Amino acid sequence: MSVSYTDAPQWLLSSWMRACAEAGATAAPEDVRETGEALLARWMDPRRRFHDLRHLCDVLNRVDELAEETHEPSLVRLAAWYHGAIFDAASKAAYAERGGENETASAVLAHEQLVELGVPERSAHRVAQLVTALLRHAPDPTDFDCAVLCDADLGMLAQEPQRYKAYLEDVRAEYAHIPVEDYVRARIAILTKLLARPSLFSSPLGAAWEDAARQNVTAELMRLKKELAKLNAEDAAQLCAEDVVRLAAEGVSTGEPASRAQAQDSAGEPTSSEAPAAGGAQDGQAAPAPPAAFRPSAATAPMRPVTAPTRAVTPASPPTADEPGPVRGWSDADIDEDDF
Repeated sequence: MSVSYTDAPQWLLSSWMRACAEAGATAAPEDVRETGEALLARWMDPRRRFHDLRHLCDVLNRVDELAEETHEPSLVRLAAWYHGAIFDAASKAAYAERGGENETASAVLAHEQLVELGVPERSAHRVAQLVTALLRHAPDPTDFDCAVLCDADLGMLAQEPQRYKAYLEDVRAEYAHIPVEDYVRARIAILTKLLARPSLFSSPLGAAWEDAARQNVTAELMRLKKELAKLNAEDAAQLCAEDVVRLAAEGVSTGEPASRAQAQDSAGEPTSSEAPAAGGAQDGQAAPAPPAAFRPSAATAPMRPVTAPTRAVTPASPPTADEPGPVRGWSDADIDEDDF
């Protein structure tokens, strides 16, 4: 569950007000506090399961771990506050906006509010620029502030296995409205792109998280591929079952009892017109009826053969690392390492 307001660490608002002051805010302290409280309310939205107050605290703590590598740490902290301020995991937004965090809209909000608080235009613009950089998590290697923010945001990948498992559960719960197969395919695409990078972290201190993060991501990718293969097999089995039901329905509605003559023709045996049965009719007399036990009935008469469809239903192979498969609702440009 998301952290309730009473669970918000006492240091959070103090950290916010200190960062604003260091960035040059000239607004009254109560106005700065009010803006910070409004941001906290956004992060504590009950619809958030992973991108919540805990995530904000984790990112801020990791920024502090890497702060010695930054040029303007107060601006990096403000960017952390705003990086997921605008969030909507509703189905339409999750597909159209590449996840739930809307960095572009959050950057606009950051610029507007910081300027209102009296933060110089250059600093407000820089914070917005840092937030926007999280769109692709591919910072300029010479931009240390951007590298630190990106590393702080991706640092959850390097958590110890139990916390990483909890993170995965929260992320999936946050996007529970997305069809399971779509989610799995999108996640596979994201993790595949991450592992294809020469390195996940850009700052020198963040590089210490590389091995643990790759181990977690690789293990998750293997599990997801197995899950996708199982989903594909279940889909194929369902298709086969539907075909069987359809063919059975067609046989009942179109099949008719075959006549005795048709049955004998199909078996290659002579009909009564070609070879009278023993004890058959004399000239001018009707043939005697066969014993009741040998009379064809609707229950025993052969049905017309039903031809099986030529379409073969083959379970899809699990995606490879290079071909995770199509993701309904996403394009390649939309799938981003920060989507989930």
